[in-house]
Amino acid sequence: MIQSLLIANRGEIACRIIRTAGAMGIRTVAVYSDADAKALHVRQADEAVHIGPSPARESYLVGEKIIAAARATGAEAIHPGYGFLSENADFAQAVIDAGLIWVGPRPDSIRAMGLKDAAKERMIAAGVPVTPGYLGADQSFERLSTEAEAIGYPVLIKAVAGGGGKGMRKVDSAADFADALLSCQREAASSFGNDQVLLEKWITNPRHIEVQVFGDTHGNVVHLFERDCSLQRRHQKVIEEAPAPGITEYTRSLICAAAVRAAKAVDYVGAGTIEFIADGSKGFIEADRVWFMEMNTRLQVEHPVTEEITGVDLVEWQLRVASGEVLPKRQDELSINGWAMEARLYAEDPAKGFLPSVGRLDYMILPDDRVRVETGVVEGADVSPFYDPMIAKLVAWGHDRDAAAAALRQACTETRIWPVKTNAAFLAACLDDPRFLAADLDTGLIAQRGDALMPDDAPPEDVVHAGAMACIMAASRGALSQTGTGLTGRYEAQRRLRTGLLSFRLNAPMNRDVHLRVDGAPYVATVNDPWEDFPAWIDASGDVILSGVYDGRVFAIAPDRTEGGAAGAASDGAIISPMPGRIIALLVSEGETVTKGQKLLTLEAMKMEHSLVAPYDGTVADLDASEGGQVSEGAVLARVVAAVE
Repeated sequence: MIQSLLIANRGEIACRIIRTAGAMGIRTVAVYSDADAKALHVRQADEAVHIGPSPARESYLVGEKIIAAARATGAEAIHPGYGFLSENADFAQAVIDAGLIWVGPRPDSIRAMGLKDAAKERMIAAGVPVTPGYLGADQSFERLSTEAEAIGYPVLIKAVAGGGGKGMRKVDSAADFADALLSCQREAASSFGNDQVLLEKWITNPRHIEVQVFGDTHGNVVHLFERDCSLQRRHQKVIEEAPAPGITEYTRSLICAAAVRAAKAVDYVGAGTIEFIADGSKGFIEADRVWFMEMNTRLQVEHPVTEEITGVDLVEWQLRVASGEVLPKRQDELSINGWAMEARLYAEDPAKGFLPSVGRLDYMILPDDRVRVETGVVEGADVSPFYDPMIAKLVAWGHDRDAAAAALRQACTETRIWPVKTNAAFLAACLDDPRFLAADLDTGLIAQRGDALMPDDAPPEDVVHAGAMACIMAASRGALSQTGTGLTGRYEAQRRLRTGLLSFRLNAPMNRDVHLRVDGAPYVATVNDPWEDFPAWIDASGDVILSGVYDGRVFAIAPDRTEGGAAGAASDGAIISPMPGRIIALLVSEGETVTKGQKLLTLEAMKMEHSLVAPYDGTVADLDASEGGQVSEGAVLARVVAAVE
């Protein structure tokens, strides 16, 4: 058995691997960048090594630094987690050449499945059904557009080296093909260093079904059943579940058998996932309407749902297989128990188009008494602009699908994080959606439901009223440092957090107007009736009150001290950066005439592109941006001076 292990990753997956390795008595070594010097995975590991600056390309993606850290600490093996170098065949080979154990598939297997076009050709040879499309080497625009016409719109453009939803564009018509192709190629080159693409026929009502497979060095390959990852937003998974709804035992046996054949076709060792696209137009999955998409040659983000229904620790299996052991269980010893669902809790603001929300987690409560929580951060930690903005994965188990969904929804509604914005309320809305509860799934569900899944940007009325009373209490009793009776009502301190915030209850009958601001917006509340047992939190200065437990939303409330209790601002055409990031495309110059909606520049942060557009017809002025430059949130990058009519 491996005695010492270096984890070449960060965040929640590094913590997840450290937990299992520690339980197995394996010494763990973490690596970290400047931004992660105080990260949770660094503190949990037995030893930690600094490997460079904050940008991943200068630290976590530098294989030489990872191997040097393993040698310096005496680590026997390297576990890549997922993302970063996990599917880099050259890095896997370098680890092996350095005399270290690679916890993952053989480099040749990674290469065989690493390029989607070559992988599909191999699957065809293995008798695995694949999606109709174009896999050719000719990447000219003329050939690609001709093939798209032959396939028939809509088509899907996919980076051959892509993954994680990156480098994918659905194209509905020939008129949109050129722009979509260019965008896809640019993203693929930036993310994977390879701008080649393939084309696939877009499947109507597509379901995303994937099968967990596992192989050992003794020739054994098993499956651990399927997961459904159909609930997606812009090709990024939102909710995952296992098993998949609407699949008969017969269909399950055929899909899982095809996944095992696919794994055996590349002599697969370790944990991997065979991904299929299925036609869900009938509300259930037919065995002959399922096609191979790709293989992920690594552990998946959503692996906990498989663990929950099978009782298997997949990381433990990885470490045992890498140590040369036989798979712990045979196929006939594996079975499905209950249902599991996973929600990805992100630091992002749904009200602002899901832009990443970075900053310090001053206040963070996750309902870990109800669900399994996988996280790489704690209260007081920073959400960095350099990496994926995932805060945690919430995983619920139930005896059936309804029970799992109910448990996960409740966990999302009880999540309390501030001042960083999260998608908790959006997740709760997805889990409560009638179509989702009826298992009427496809990858377009979120886009189709639209505003129905979006949390209201305005606070509920009772939040405003309770906040108004809290403002009064804060003014009369300061920071409410003890239990007692104030001039305007009763409050009761509940507990003190590391942040110095207090929870209290109010019962304050009165009749007065209170001017306050909720998340910066002005409100006037007339307080004239008693409220009891409403939870809120006040900071040490008494100026900010946090009211929460509204489908996962937390509202910052403060007394409004502006003249008249309200303030306004007029738009002056300023183009403001909505997030910290890097300018990857500057499309205009100083003095250029632009039209309303015209793209001015594109920002990239946290694996996401965001285009800034002209608010109206006018001329570009005060341009303070350069391609490749880093910008901070709130920075004024340019102004558009309105055209004079």
